[in-house]
Amino acid sequence: MLGAPIDIGASQLGTLMGPAALRTAGLLGVLDGLGFDVRDHGDLSIGDVAELTDVPPDTAKHYREIQRWTRALSTRSYELARSGAVPIFLGGDHTLSMGSVNGIARHCKEVGRELFVIWLDAHADYNTPATTLSGNMHGMSAAFLCGEPGLDGLLGDEPRSSIDIDQLELFGTRSIDKMENELLRNRRISVADMRQIDEFGVGVLIRRVIDKVQARHGVLHVSFDVDFLDPSLAPGVGTTVPGGATYREAHLVMEMLHDSGLVRSVDIVELNPFLDERGRTARTAVELIGSLFGQQITDRPTPTNAIGGGD
Repeated sequence: MLGAPIDIGASQLGTLMGPAALRTAGLLGVLDGLGFDVRDHGDLSIGDVAELTDVPPDTAKHYREIQRWTRALSTRSYELARSGAVPIFLGGDHTLSMGSVNGIARHCKEVGRELFVIWLDAHADYNTPATTLSGNMHGMSAAFLCGEPGLDGLLGDEPRSSIDIDQLELFGTRSIDKMENELLRNRRISVADMRQIDEFGVGVLIRRVIDKVQARHGVLHVSFDVDFLDPSLAPGVGTTVPGGATYREAHLVMEMLHDSGLVRSVDIVELNPFLDERGRTARTAVELIGSLFGQQITDRPTPTNAIGGGD
């Protein structure tokens, strides 16, 4: 586990407390109880990362500091992947994926495996400096990973390892900006939005992703934004969108991804404890990561959101 306490990529501050909240909610204990050798590398610091001299885009807020985070995360992500570990990056806002996924993708290319990214998120995060309405860089992370122009100097001398557009799977999407949507359509990005989930069911759509990755002998990075969940389950986010995944739908996604044996790295992002209700969102996120790493329903304690509970 590696924390990335960053919140300047979002419009609302507070996600820098996310890593601490996930630890407090028992993430390490859950993984340890599943038999994993868990090592907590603490929180990443960018105090010794030098600033670059490229010209920042006019429509990318806090570009210079996010650039330092991205470079540092990419380097550490690559090192962790090379070590044979399954890195879990604790966020922090979704800009951390620009670095975490880049480092994983770099390693995958070196070993000849395709890296697919499943983006569990209410938002597509496929804006660029040319399309963004807000300038918030957490909404540009998926586009950056697919090699879209506009943030070309973000990594400096750190190798950029973009994924192909058919290696990105947006899942649970229900809030997309107009120009962003046009870009997604032009690129033919795979989007399983909530309408499709309602119509076909989460199991069918996740199975399609799994089958695609398996057919190409690929591996999966799970980028889990807690606003993928319905706000009734996860109020502790700054960008709540009604109509998200239910408790069971989310667990089924994680259980099926675990059963596939394809997951090699994970992001947990956008948890804002300042907006949470007595840690409810953090505990739910930890339960879901437990499912992703093999926790069975029969082994799971009474859900944290249940009223009353059991003895």
